[in-house]
Amino acid sequence: MATPHALRDRDPQLAPPAVPQPGTIHPLWVRVTHWLNALAAILMMLSGWRIYDASPIFPAFRFPTDITLGGWLGGALQWHFAAMWLLVFNGLLYLALNLASGRFVRKFLPVSPRAVLHDFIAALTGKLSHADLRVYNAVQKFAYLFVVCDLIALVLSGLAIWKSVQFPLLRELMGGYDNARIVHFCAMSLMAAFIAVHLAMVALVPRSLLAMLRGR
Repeated sequence: MATPHALRDRDPQLAPPAVPQPGTIHPLWVRVTHWLNALAAILMMLSGWRIYDASPIFPAFRFPTDITLGGWLGGALQWHFAAMWLLVFNGLLYLALNLASGRFVRKFLPVSPRAVLHDFIAALTGKLSHADLRVYNAVQKFAYLFVVCDLIALVLSGLAIWKSVQFPLLRELMGGYDNARIVHFCAMSLMAAFIAVHLAMVALVPRSLLAMLRGR
């Protein structure tokens, strides 16, 4: 049977737990763009649920009015578009700063299915270390890369719905207007699932919330 040292020799991503280091964990620009992205995503999700209820894809399923935003279709659309522009511009700024600073490569790469599986099993068995919040484990890397891709899919499918005539190629890539609505709904559902899991992880490691609030 392979020992943990042997596994780490074969895959450098399966590294031993990092030793905590003093200093800033998240710079100010990361914290500001993170919270603005979170606000925009939540506003879009809640207002989107009200928009969905006005013309449901699945007639038997509707969201309770109490958990939607906007009060009526027109109000929900205003919230949705306002949050969309915040998400687009702030999201682009977040990606640009991550790429320009090299943080994207340092924090999120490399990641492999084997490392994700290893850390996922470690998390389920309570053996995943969170000693140094600067170092993302493979599950975190995968989750953050996933939500970035999911938000891009949300924006593109939303454009295919909102400006279907102006973006015919995008509409066709989505499989048509009706399929674009399904893609948008599925991407929203995955984002809601990510938020739920993310909040659960924050509850298990509350230091991560403090780090995103104060930077250390």
